[in-house]
Amino acid sequence: MSRYSVLIIVALVFAAGIYFWPTGSVAQSTAIIAGLITLLGISDLIQRRHTLWRNYPLLSRVRWLAEEMRPFLRSYIVESETEGKPFNHEERSMMYRRAKDVTSVEPFGSHLEIDRPPYEWLAHSMAAVHCDETDPRVTVGAPGTSKPYSASVFNISAMSFGSLGAHAIEALSTGAKKGGFYHDTGEGSVSRYHRKGGADLVWELGSGYFGCRTSDGSFDPERFKDVAADPQIKMIEIKLSQGAKPGHGGVLPGAKVTEAIAEARGIKVGETCVSPPAHSAFSTPIEMMEFVAKLRELSGGKPVGAKFAVGNRWEVLALCKAMLKTGVLLDFMVVDGGEGGTGAAPAEFLDHVGAPLRQGLVLTRNALVGTGLKDEVRLACSGKQVSAFAIASSMALGADWVNSARGFMFSLGCIQSLNCHNNLCPTGIATQDPTRQHGLDVADKAVRVANFHRNTVKALMEVVGAAGCKHPGELTPRHIMHRVTEDIVRPADEAYDLLHRGQLLADAAGTHLASEWAMAQADSFKPAGY
Repeated sequence: MSRYSVLIIVALVFAAGIYFWPTGSVAQSTAIIAGLITLLGISDLIQRRHTLWRNYPLLSRVRWLAEEMRPFLRSYIVESETEGKPFNHEERSMMYRRAKDVTSVEPFGSHLEIDRPPYEWLAHSMAAVHCDETDPRVTVGAPGTSKPYSASVFNISAMSFGSLGAHAIEALSTGAKKGGFYHDTGEGSVSRYHRKGGADLVWELGSGYFGCRTSDGSFDPERFKDVAADPQIKMIEIKLSQGAKPGHGGVLPGAKVTEAIAEARGIKVGETCVSPPAHSAFSTPIEMMEFVAKLRELSGGKPVGAKFAVGNRWEVLALCKAMLKTGVLLDFMVVDGGEGGTGAAPAEFLDHVGAPLRQGLVLTRNALVGTGLKDEVRLACSGKQVSAFAIASSMALGADWVNSARGFMFSLGCIQSLNCHNNLCPTGIATQDPTRQHGLDVADKAVRVANFHRNTVKALMEVVGAAGCKHPGELTPRHIMHRVTEDIVRPADEAYDLLHRGQLLADAAGTHLASEWAMAQADSFKPAGY
């Protein structure tokens, strides 16, 4: 009977409330509340979906409540400053302060375990300098690109309208306009809210070809040309994969396709739309370069790049071989970390598919440097890059700029409730629910987006100056010290096996990528001999 004890007690309280009903409001209120809870307990007994509810009416709901409250209790009460995942309390506080334009200095020393791997630090210079530059830029545009773009070293990574709500998209775009940096549209194409904010846009073109698709989901050149003519669109980014779920594709149920989403994606309201795992416009590296040349021509000479999470290493090398063979160069590559990002994904993909950012970045850097393409093909990266040191370390290892998605979500007020996938975001960011979006004030959050960017770049330039450099592009792998073990420390150029310029072309057999280089084919993503 102990399993039913809570229900029995509540029922007795209800009975007592009924008995003493004539005595006044206290008894009446008690009877009403206890009666409602008793009905809930009875419903637990007769429902058939949850065994625990049937066996432990009312009592088992305590477990459900604890499960719902667990993220909040863990985040605000249980965790230390540096224990939280995916972002700890110290990181979140730093982002909030920078978005609010509040000082982000910390008292009393580091909370990190600096004596244990994989701790890293910047090798500062005794000849440190003061950097006057407050807005370092990178020119993007390979030879033959008639409309190169000057990009900030820190930008908003891909988050589509659909995964984020209208208010969030507009606030991000407005903040990017204020701060002079770009906003990647994500694969949901260019929405009215991206345009309303007025920011420089990078149009991400996924396998669903949203915004430029035919009725059967194929690529439509004429529709692409029309959209790409928008002066807000500065670059085109072919999405090969994303860190959250590389090789998975996706489905947007028809119930979520509102009028505004349908308008942006070029589909019908209420129509379920599918993003296949791979592109239909090309199937080989050479065909991809031909597609790149086509997009560059149709867009009037705007830079065209590719975003991917690193999987098979020979495939990245195959892209380089295709560029060398065709003479058509990507203007940029964006490496997305396999540790996942804003995109909701199966646990197996989040945890075990795709190379983590650091390994993916180093591999792609080696591919471009080893083939002599790094001077012409820009390299960017994204994945948990929210601090000045994270940006500096990635740029030291070859990135020309860094994108962040979740960092800018925190600047909007994200509290890491982990409800991005169920339309129940409490801060109105990752939801299409208009009542939840209502709480997000676009004007206020746009200022915070701009603040976060400005203060992060300011901190980056202070780090750059401490290294004795004037621009983040001057950072080298030797500026980053990497703890290999508790007793062994190496500069990054020794901790990672970094190639020299043209080494794959001159002596591929003498490199650690010899086997992958032999596998890579310009005319197939499959390995040679497969």
